[in-house]
Amino acid sequence: MSKQGASILVVDDEREIVRALQRSLTAHGYRVFTARSGEEAIEEVARHRPDLLLLDLLLPGISGLEVTRWVRERSSVPIIVLSVKEAERDKVEALDSGADDYVAKPFGMNEVLARVRVALRHAAHREARAALQVFEAGPLSVDLAARRVMLAGELVHLTPIEFKLLGVLVRHAGRVVTHAQLLREVWGPGSASETRYLRVYMTHLRRKLEPRGGPRLFVTEAGVGYRLPAEDEPD
Repeated sequence: MSKQGASILVVDDEREIVRALQRSLTAHGYRVFTARSGEEAIEEVARHRPDLLLLDLLLPGISGLEVTRWVRERSSVPIIVLSVKEAERDKVEALDSGADDYVAKPFGMNEVLARVRVALRHAAHREARAALQVFEAGPLSVDLAARRVMLAGELVHLTPIEFKLLGVLVRHAGRVVTHAQLLREVWGPGSASETRYLRVYMTHLRRKLEPRGGPRLFVTEAGVGYRLPAEDEPD
């Protein structure tokens, strides 16, 4: 669901932040539930099955990271992390635990609203892709079921590893996929430190799918991972 009327769970132990978010989100047509601890967040997710979570990392009791992991094991609901933590490692850990996006406090309400709209829109597109198994962005078309990749109408040959890597990025299009997650899903457990393999194969993908002078299809999030823009994102 990408339109107004979506349900959002706001999880934060700072009362004023919860009130501000609840007031703004409600004014924009969203249905809002709230929780002030990790335990309450899990209860509210199970009770209401929200369309999106706005989740603080530093919570009393169960941490925001643990809530993220718990939710991600059971659902693909978008999770936007809100936290005063700004270190790169915290951002990576949140994303690696399953968060879709990360906004540092203090934040502007307009930015949060924009990220909510984008996350809901991407979630709707992921559902559509899951049904169709076809992804299209600019000149790129990927048919996951047929294992066929087309660029500007021309068939592109990918090795099995290259296609598997592209498939992970397609399934998570619009989201940052961390180095560790890509390595786990493509090369398996125990490979999280082998970032050189990832760099080599991403270079191969770019040579085949980003011809010189053509559009950039793969976005590098420095120190974090890679992102394949969703179909509706501008170049």
